[in-house]
Amino acid sequence: MSEQTIYYGSISILSYVLLVIYLFRWHKHLDAHMTVIFALIPAINLSYWLMYSSADPEAVMTCLKLSYLGGCFLPWVLTMCVAGLCNFRVSGLTRIATFLVSTVFYLLVLTMGNSELFYKGLSVSKSGGRIILSKIYGPTHTAYYVSLFLYLFADLALILRSYNRQRQVSRRMLVLLYVPIPISILGYSLNRITAQFGFEAVPLTYLIGQAVYLSIAHRMAVYNKSDMLVESMVDSSETGFVTVDFKDRYLGSNETARAILPALTTIPVDGSINKSEELQSTIGEWIDDFLLNRETARHFTYRKPARREADEKLYAVTVDYLTDGIRNYGFQILLRDDTKNQKYIQLLGTFNTDLQKEVENKTQRIVDMHDSLIMGMATMVESRDNSTGGHIRRTSEGVRLLLKEMKIYDSMNLSDSFCKNLIKAAPMHDLGKIAVDDAILRKAGPLTPEEREKMKRHSAEGARIVHEILKETDDEEFRRIAENVAHYHHERVDGKGYPDGLKGSEIPLEARIMAIADSYDALVSKRGYKEAYSFEKANRIILEGMGTQFDEELQWYYEKARPKLEAYYAAEGEEHYKTDTPNS
Repeated sequence: MSEQTIYYGSISILSYVLLVIYLFRWHKHLDAHMTVIFALIPAINLSYWLMYSSADPEAVMTCLKLSYLGGCFLPWVLTMCVAGLCNFRVSGLTRIATFLVSTVFYLLVLTMGNSELFYKGLSVSKSGGRIILSKIYGPTHTAYYVSLFLYLFADLALILRSYNRQRQVSRRMLVLLYVPIPISILGYSLNRITAQFGFEAVPLTYLIGQAVYLSIAHRMAVYNKSDMLVESMVDSSETGFVTVDFKDRYLGSNETARAILPALTTIPVDGSINKSEELQSTIGEWIDDFLLNRETARHFTYRKPARREADEKLYAVTVDYLTDGIRNYGFQILLRDDTKNQKYIQLLGTFNTDLQKEVENKTQRIVDMHDSLIMGMATMVESRDNSTGGHIRRTSEGVRLLLKEMKIYDSMNLSDSFCKNLIKAAPMHDLGKIAVDDAILRKAGPLTPEEREKMKRHSAEGARIVHEILKETDDEEFRRIAENVAHYHHERVDGKGYPDGLKGSEIPLEARIMAIADSYDALVSKRGYKEAYSFEKANRIILEGMGTQFDEELQWYYEKARPKLEAYYAAEGEEHYKTDTPNS
C-alpha cells in the first residue's frame, strides 16, 4: 500500500466517521448549510482517494472534476453558514448571485479535456510508487483562486464583525469559526508545492474544518436555548401546546393539551375548531381577543371544570403567532398548570390587592352601566319600528368578523384599541332615528322623496346625540369613532351618499367598515318592503358596489370574511328573517 493510499484513504475514512458522529448529534435546528458541509466533504475526500489510486488518465480526470465540487461550492456554503451563525442576514439577491458565480466556475471545471479555459493540460505519471499529477492551469483558474480567497476574507470579516458587535453570539464559537480560515489559506497556498510530490494539502484542510464544525454543531445544540425551550415545553408533561392556522384549522397538539382540552381528540388535523363548541369557546375566543387586543390579550386563565372543588385546575394560557421568524402561519397556544400558583396568590391576598380589585370591579360596573345604557338606547330606537334588536346585534358581529380578517393580515396596521372601540360603537350607528317621526319610521312601503330627506337626517342627528352622551368620557378615541360611525355610515366612496357627500378616504375608515356590515345585514334580512335576499344575491350586490358605494380596499377583507358571515347568519336561522327597520 503506497503512502498516497494511506494518506488519502485515512482522510476519507475520518471524514465519514465525522459524518456519522454528526448524524447522531444532528439537531433539527442546526443550520442547513452545516448539514450540506458534512455531506460534501466526505464525498470530495473520497474523490481524492480514488484519483490518487488510479493511473488511468480518464478515471483521474473524472475524479478531479468531482473533487472540484468542494473547491467551487464549499466556500459558498461555508460563507452562508458563517453568516447564519453570526446572525448576519444575507440578502436573497446576494445568495443567488454568489451561487451562480460558483456554478460558472464548476461549469468551467467540466470543460477540462475539451477546452483550455480552466486547465490547459493534465498528465498522470508514477514516481517511486506515487502517482504524480502534472497540471497546467488555464486563464480562468487564477480567477477561481481569487474567488476562494475572497470567500475566506468575507468569512473573516463576518467573524470579526460579530466578535465586536454581537452580544448574543458565543465568543468561543466565533473563535472556532476562525480556526479553519488560516488553515485553509495555508492549505491553498501550499497546494501547488505539495502536489508535485503527490500529496495535496486541501483534503487535510477539509478534514480539519469538518472537525471544527462538528464541535460548533455540538455547541449550537447547547446555545440554542430558545429552540430547546420550545421542545422542552412540547415534551413537558406540565405544558400543553396547540397550533391553529389563520383559517381556524387545527394543526396539532401534544398529549398534555389533549388532556386539558379533550375536544382536541375529536377533531382531525386540518379540521375546523369551530365545529367543537368547547374549542370555539376556548381557543377560538382566545385567538379573537388576541387579534383585537394584542397589547393586552396575550395571557389568559382557563378554569377546567371539575366535579369537586379540590380537583379544580387553573391553567395559564399564552397565545402568540406561529412563525418561522420571517412570516406568520397561524397561532400557537401554550397551556401551563398554574393551579398552585393561583391558589397561593389567593391565600396571600393583601388588603391592597382586595382594594385594587374592588376599585377595578366598581370601575368595570360603571363601564358596564355606560355600555348597557348605550345598548339600551339603541335597542329602544329599534323597538319603535317593531324591530327585535337583531339588527344592532348582527351588524356588530359583522363588524367584528371584518376586523378579525383585517387584523390577521394586518396590512392596514389597525390598533387593538381601534378594533375594540369600533365593535363597541357599532350598536350606536342608528341612534339618530330616535329623532325620526314614527309615521316615517314605521311606514311599510317605500318613502316619498320628502320622507326620505327627513329619514336621511338621522345620520347627523345620531352624531349629535352620540357627542352629547360621550362628551364627558375620557376615552377620546371611542368618542370620535362612535360619532363617525353614526354620522358617516351612509356615505358612499363615489360622493353620492349622505349627509355630507364625502368621497373615498374623506370618509373615516370606521364608517366605511360599518357601511359594509350595515348593508350586508339589510340585504340578507327581511324588511317591510322586501324579502330577505339569498347569500349569493347579497354577495353580488356588495361586490358590484365596491368602488362606488363601498371602499374597494376593503373588498379583499370582505371576501375573506364572507364564509364566516354566511355561517353566522345561517346559524341565526329563522331569526334574521324577521322584519327589521323598513327604511334604513
